[in-house]
Amino acid sequence: MFKPEMLPELSHRWKAIQKEMTQKGADGCLLADNVNLFYVADRVYSGYFYLPKEGNPLFFVKRPIGLEGENVFYIRKPEQIAEILLQQDIALPQALMLELDEMPYNDIVRLQFIFRPTETLNATTAVRSVRAIKSEYEIGQMRHSAQLHAACYAQVPKLYKPGMTDIDFSIEIERLFRRQGALGHFRVFGQSMELFMGSVIAGDNADNPSPYDFAMGGGGLHNSLPVSTNGSVMMLGTTVMVDMGGTFTAYMSDMTRVFSIGRVSPLAYKAHQVALEIQSDIEAMAKPGVATCDLYNRAKELVKKHELMPYFMGHSQQAGFIGHGIGIQINESPVLAPRSKDELKEGHIFALEPKFVIPGVGAVGIENSFVVHKTGIEKLTILNEEIVEL
Repeated sequence: MFKPEMLPELSHRWKAIQKEMTQKGADGCLLADNVNLFYVADRVYSGYFYLPKEGNPLFFVKRPIGLEGENVFYIRKPEQIAEILLQQDIALPQALMLELDEMPYNDIVRLQFIFRPTETLNATTAVRSVRAIKSEYEIGQMRHSAQLHAACYAQVPKLYKPGMTDIDFSIEIERLFRRQGALGHFRVFGQSMELFMGSVIAGDNADNPSPYDFAMGGGGLHNSLPVSTNGSVMMLGTTVMVDMGGTFTAYMSDMTRVFSIGRVSPLAYKAHQVALEIQSDIEAMAKPGVATCDLYNRAKELVKKHELMPYFMGHSQQAGFIGHGIGIQINESPVLAPRSKDELKEGHIFALEPKFVIPGVGAVGIENSFVVHKTGIEKLTILNEEIVEL
């Protein structure tokens, strides 16, 4: 089912989920979402993962054929799960955790009918809480992704040709990423969040509001995906913001760099330097126990000091955060926002992205991925942070 060398890592994850189950009074946890299945089994498969409050998990597989290992059972329908549990002398759960934020309603109803629990609890929030704390193995995966991410960004200036549109530029960047091993698939939590590989936003397209809860929007190429490139020609005196997802492992790094076509306005350079100042201040503040709302508020203080609030995190539409957790999905915990109740913990990995939109110029700012250690944070995405003139 999974490589033997992954057993210690997976066992650590199972025990962490069982700890959450104990705290919430759950007897069993049943997962079926691809992201969660990968987290607990180190592979995506069609089926279910069942974890009792004590002991080892069971893997219920529909597809693909040929998976083998301890406690792997092939099934055709979920009704067989209950039958197999009883055959294995495992009592059916009285308090069952299901992915209530991800699982289709009909599946939830069907599983409740099969197990008839006295209580159904939300596995989505519990597993996301566990996933937010990364192990040394996961941090290593993120570090590897971040290194490849930065190496690709270093080559971006070579891809530019005068007269390019943003989609032309994006295609060349996407090709570069794929040739360097990027998986391409950009996993986002939430049904109303979607994006293809990342964003390349040129000039005033940065001021086009998007329905998605990303830091920067963009009009998109079609109303069915209204985000990122919109076919804008990359014009003299404007910026292009490259915010591609680092999908070089299952764990995504997040990184933004800004390029310009010739020189841009003094206001744009000023805003970019304030973004770097925000990053520097937050690097000094951030450590386990620090409230993420305090990090956001410090950023806002600096923005107000420099009289840049009309441009902060957007112009016509402004995002309400400056950072977010990253991992298997691009939007994990914690969130750096004014009303967030999150606190930094050792093992958190988050993207910090103070950005500005300057009308007539485009987006400026920075984004890097950081891991939280015992005494502070470490930047994973290392590359020149100034605006690079193409």
